[in-house]
Amino acid sequence: MPKVEVYSSAFCPFCYRAKKLLADKGVAFEEIDVMMNPSRKSEMVERAGGRTSVPQVFVDDQYLGDCDRLYALEARGELDARLSGGAGQ
Repeated sequence: MPKVEVYSSAFCPFCYRAKKLLADKGVAFEEIDVMMNPSRKSEMVERAGGRTSVPQVFVDDQYLGDCDRLYALEARGELDARLSGGAGQ
């Protein structure tokens, strides 16, 4: 099973939507709250190619995207393959 990580912060509606989509798909993920763990924000920015907004989602250490990207992949029918570790970026 792939390792899914979600960098997020409390009270972020985009984080809520992204986590809900993953939960609705039955995907287990590690949530990393960058508000409660500020040192993790710089880690997120580095891993996400300079992106500073939350959420930022990774699958098996590969950048997947933010909330809009997750929903775009879902709309194209590509999200499930990405979440299962299949199909490259």
